[in-house]
Amino acid sequence: MRVNVKFFIVIAAVNFALSACGSGKHEENDDDAAETIHTGLDSQKISAQNVFNALPARDKIILLITEAKAEYNPAILNDPSSVNRYSLESSKALNLGVYGADLNATGVYEQTQESMLFLKCVNILAKNLGVSNSFDEKMVDRMSVNKSNRDSTLEIVSQSFKSADKYLKDNSRPGTSSLIVAGAWVEGIYLAISTAKETKNEPIIKEIYGQSESLKYLIQLLEQSKIPEDATYILTDLKQLKTVFDAKKDNVFTVSSLSNLDKASIELRTKIISGK
Repeated sequence: MRVNVKFFIVIAAVNFALSACGSGKHEENDDDAAETIHTGLDSQKISAQNVFNALPARDKIILLITEAKAEYNPAILNDPSSVNRYSLESSKALNLGVYGADLNATGVYEQTQESMLFLKCVNILAKNLGVSNSFDEKMVDRMSVNKSNRDSTLEIVSQSFKSADKYLKDNSRPGTSSLIVAGAWVEGIYLAISTAKETKNEPIIKEIYGQSESLKYLIQLLEQSKIPEDATYILTDLKQLKTVFDAKKDNVFTVSSLSNLDKASIELRTKIISGK
């Protein structure tokens, strides 16, 4: 069956990055909600939760990807051989988000060999960021055992990123954690737009424009997380991207209407994966 995996990343990619912030409207969990209220760094957790809440529900995404019918295209994912070019902590964090999104993509489409490539990239960056314990051999073994179960593999990845997120926040590194979220979000939008251009699917284009709200909350999260100076371009470019979202006033959702959004997302994503 030919299924469009790429738009699914808009929810899956940010899902793993925000999993430590509570489960939101898409997955009910009162304990996580209570933790959000009572633990430290509440304002950052709430803002991250708002990003997640603004995303379309998983069942809606699965319906869209089933109807769109596009072939899996590994060339659109970030090149695994690029992983060693990232030297700054901010660049490592952003691309941990990117590769995490790509890992989810290969998992959704049951591309076992490619999943291992992206898992290796995630492991390398996680180790460099000091969160390698979240991606140990037990995680790899669990993914191997559950490789035929898409939902299980996605949950394993999600839990690993949840552990990394908690470690970073507990060790006063919320900026690094927020950059992981940003990398995942940018990769998700980039891949969604690529899918929309390929399929010319109006519902997908409409959902892309619906991400203006999640972008608003992502900007708030980055503003309050004290990201390093070398990463401030992310915030600047995301704000420019938000003006492109806000400039759309009509209800026409065609490929041509994506032109400016496509250009802006490509430019930002290129900066991230090139390590600029």
